[in-house]
Amino acid sequence: MIYTTTDSPIGELLLAGDGAALQLLHMDGTPAAAWERDDDAFAEVRAQLAEYFAGDRRDFDVDLALAGTPFQQEVWEALRAIPYGETISYGELAQRVERPWASRAVGAANGRNPVAIIVPCHRVIGADGTLTGYGGGLERKRTLLDLEHGVRPLA
Repeated sequence: MIYTTTDSPIGELLLAGDGAALQLLHMDGTPAAAWERDDDAFAEVRAQLAEYFAGDRRDFDVDLALAGTPFQQEVWEALRAIPYGETISYGELAQRVERPWASRAVGAANGRNPVAIIVPCHRVIGADGTLTGYGGGLERKRTLLDLEHGVRPLA
């Protein structure tokens, strides 16, 4: 696995994959000892992230290679369909993947999203409109949602 890091307004982001396709985007992540650092890797991903944080990009167009179960893949694809600046509940996400009884399972799949921000799991909130769990922390989730609601660019 090849990795690099990039600075962002929400802290350092770890990018990893095969050098062409992105497999992981973690906040405050630590690379595995066997991984190889290549600071020239994922230049397009870093550029698109910079545009996103500047408020100039709403959708990402990068090669992804996401490892997960078929159910997780389905949930992650549904996450990518949530428009920029919009939020939905876990229950609504469960309905979108045609499993309205499975909001907890959908929440678990959401939590296993390997490429936060690009697959926008931060756009899923509680049924009552409150911010709920986010691997990067609720402050980062609030910051990303504020950016998308036009509160301010972050770059």
